[in-house]
Amino acid sequence: MKVLQLGKFYPIRGGVEKVMYDLMLGLSAAGIDCDMLCASTENHPAAEIQLNKHAKLMVMPTNIKVAATMLAPNMVIKLRKIAKQYDIIHIHHPDPMATLALFLSGYKGKVILHWHSDILKQKTLLKLYKPLQNWIIKRANLIVGTTPVYVKESIFLDKVQNKVDYIPIGIEAKTGDNVLENSLKIQYPEKFIVFSLGRLVEYKGFEYLIKAATLLPDNFQILIGGKGPLESELKELISTLGLTEKVKLLGFLSDEDVDAYFAICDIFCLSSIWKTEAFAIVQIEAMAKGKPIVTADIPGSGVSWVNKDGISGIVVPTENPQALANAFKKIEEDKEFREKCIQGSLSRYHEFFSRDKMVGKCLQLYRKVLSN
Repeated sequence: MKVLQLGKFYPIRGGVEKVMYDLMLGLSAAGIDCDMLCASTENHPAAEIQLNKHAKLMVMPTNIKVAATMLAPNMVIKLRKIAKQYDIIHIHHPDPMATLALFLSGYKGKVILHWHSDILKQKTLLKLYKPLQNWIIKRANLIVGTTPVYVKESIFLDKVQNKVDYIPIGIEAKTGDNVLENSLKIQYPEKFIVFSLGRLVEYKGFEYLIKAATLLPDNFQILIGGKGPLESELKELISTLGLTEKVKLLGFLSDEDVDAYFAICDIFCLSSIWKTEAFAIVQIEAMAKGKPIVTADIPGSGVSWVNKDGISGIVVPTENPQALANAFKKIEEDKEFREKCIQGSLSRYHEFFSRDKMVGKCLQLYRKVLSN
């Protein structure tokens, strides 16, 4: 079996790229030939990197940006040259450039379409991309989501449910840096820490998390990692509400810093409010550390499938500061329930969201497709 992961970017910045890369590493570690073809980010030069004897990373230079989409014409040229080498092309959506490359490649083999999310806000892009999107949905031998909920609820997939399945995203648990963790703990002595992480954009719902802080006792500390266009607006909201000590915007965090904040927090909160948040890898990063999770119930999203209400944490209504505050206080005050959520998070991580589980399910579906 020889597989190609197709789509998105390198160096890795987002969840889709991370899933592609982790699948390549996991499958190649299992002895499956699995390469990855993608476009570059941040002016990264074209490159071919042999990661191991079963995996090669091929990075094509990005030349132009149109309708919020990065275009790398060399992906088309490269794929036309190599497509026949592969038994399966595993393409990751949404990525118009990757879909165009596959359309023009002449490839006749098996195609798995990994449907990470619908295109929701980029209306102009969707109008331009819709014919290609319709083609790839029809062309795919199998369509997989990251949760059963998202692919079932997607309006674009309602007529192809007969060829839909899912592969939950999986990650490897990390070993923390005790020195860094201890230095952070010293900064917030005797505080019950609620940590959140993400780009400071509207769909993340950080304003509701900040407003929830006004309803919490002084022993609570809200820490929000990430940068984005709403940074100034959120800082102003924190100042206006008199929360400059209780709520901290941490800015950009390195991978090591993120891991340390996951380790020291008492709760991880995902306050996102739109279906744009399809899965949220940050949830399972927190679960791998055994953290109770508080999330908002987003219609059509898989977020609340990942965080099981009453098992790994609490699911609350969206855009509701009072509900968030009540959930935080419930976990802080009810030690028995908190311990249940700690064990529930760890259990769900090991049962569904380890990298080995993701690779195993993926390999099972590859064999199913090839056998048909």
